[in-house]
Amino acid sequence: MKKMLTRSSAMAALALIAACATPNQRGTEVTRFHLGQTIPAQAINMEPADPGQENSLEFRQYANIVADQLAGIGFTQTALEDAEMIAVINVDRGTREEVARRSPFSIGIGGGTFGRRTGIGLGTSFGIGGSRGGEVIVTELSVALKRRSEGTVIWEGTATRVTQPGAESPAEIVQRLAAALFQDFPGESGRTITVE
Repeated sequence: MKKMLTRSSAMAALALIAACATPNQRGTEVTRFHLGQTIPAQAINMEPADPGQENSLEFRQYANIVADQLAGIGFTQTALEDAEMIAVINVDRGTREEVARRSPFSIGIGGGTFGRRTGIGLGTSFGIGGSRGGEVIVTELSVALKRRSEGTVIWEGTATRVTQPGAESPAEIVQRLAAALFQDFPGESGRTITVE
């Protein structure tokens, strides 16, 4: 009885670990570029990369998410359209097919032997950290900070996240992307990092 309880506990733990290794838990990939200069916090306008999206509800929602993150580092979104600093925002969402990947790790749970001298045993092996493949959602948030007067981009970054369909809403995903993008602003220029 004790062996059966131990085996059941181990199997439950493995199921929990495997559940944590799905594609939507890979983290967010972030790449940033800047001029290595101090970027003072100031009033800022939100603009879409595609001017045709200016009045769309979807863009306004994403712009407010980005504005909230910028507010956390001192920037202030302004309704006036002549702020010197502009945040140019673009969100791309698409799908791709992923091939199922075998886990690089496996854990075996050994069973007891039958009979004292038979040498026969049973065991089960579980893979951890693979993926089942199939369609996934790829969402990319790009933000460029530029000066209105001269059009110079002084900071730009891209954050990408892969999720299972239906795992998170578009707004939730953009929220995660924006938080990762502005973490430790301005960040190390030219380096791609993964933010959990």
